[in-house]
Amino acid sequence: MNIAEFLPEKYTNNSTSGSVTWKSPSNIALIKYWGKKEDQIPQNPSISFTLEACATTTKLSYEKLEEKGEDFSFDLFFEGKQKDDFKPKIITFFKRVEKYLPFLKDYHFTIETSNSFPHSSGIASSASGMSALALCLMSLEKELNPALSDEKFNCKASFLARLGSGSASRSIEGDLIVWGHHKDTIGSSDLFGIKYPYGVHQVFKNYHDTILLVDKGEKQVSSTVGHDLMHNHPFAQQRFLQAHENLTNMQSVLDEGNLEEFIAIVESEALTLHAMMMTSMPYFILMKPNTLEIINRIWKFRETSGTHVCFTLDAGANVHVLYPENEKDTVYPFIQKELLKFCQNGHHICDRIGFGAKKL
Repeated sequence: MNIAEFLPEKYTNNSTSGSVTWKSPSNIALIKYWGKKEDQIPQNPSISFTLEACATTTKLSYEKLEEKGEDFSFDLFFEGKQKDDFKPKIITFFKRVEKYLPFLKDYHFTIETSNSFPHSSGIASSASGMSALALCLMSLEKELNPALSDEKFNCKASFLARLGSGSASRSIEGDLIVWGHHKDTIGSSDLFGIKYPYGVHQVFKNYHDTILLVDKGEKQVSSTVGHDLMHNHPFAQQRFLQAHENLTNMQSVLDEGNLEEFIAIVESEALTLHAMMMTSMPYFILMKPNTLEIINRIWKFRETSGTHVCFTLDAGANVHVLYPENEKDTVYPFIQKELLKFCQNGHHICDRIGFGAKKL
């Protein structure tokens, strides 16, 4: 699909007021995207597990105005409290998507949103938050155009979510999502995420992700700033090429259930992401000493136990501990005994692969 196909058809219905609620998950990238072009276009493709427990629930209430406004009209509540400092990000999002949702200035919106996990702590809250909002807006468009197909609904929701947060494009569906054009992945696009189109071995079904909250505070550097630093990065082109090659190699790994090679790619991707941050100008380090302690203990345990536990990281200090369903009875006790002491107050989230957003 191209951009023109996301411009709306003529609306056949009218909706004066109503509300809709969506619960949209976060996701954890196995192959990372870092660096973007204009209009939230990724510099390289990525693939992610959609999560289940880590999610944002957003209720969008709408009331049609007597006449179209000059500006966007909305109130925003986060965790039950009015949150005006989130408003600039929503305004930016509305400006980007207005031509695809021309009804935005026809309504006053009340946006009520909450997370099942700490905001801005490296668990992709922008991914779940922006995808939930995009889905709510798509539900209103579906009211105005009931002929909209489910396939087009999901595709446009991913397209819109991307304009709020790139990784949000991967939170509409599950369980494995590819975003970004990749010559070896049929149907892949820079404009929206797609369900992974090839075979996946049973071992990757019901994969677990125990998220260790090493640091629940605000990130030192926003992802937006980090992405921008890739524009003049000395290793940028090599990194983008590496991501393409890793995604190609991941296809046989997923098909064959090759856990050793899966671990090698996933952990290398996580460390490469942070290497890009440490070698940009200005440079920054988002890992904490406890992050490194956890990684070293995972490596040691994997060697001695013969399990296939591994780690990945997002742009923060927290550690996602990944392991197959059939090893949970060995790996989770290790996490409890050896790793939780490196988390803030032992805080962690037991998550697993999920299958996308749900309308409530």
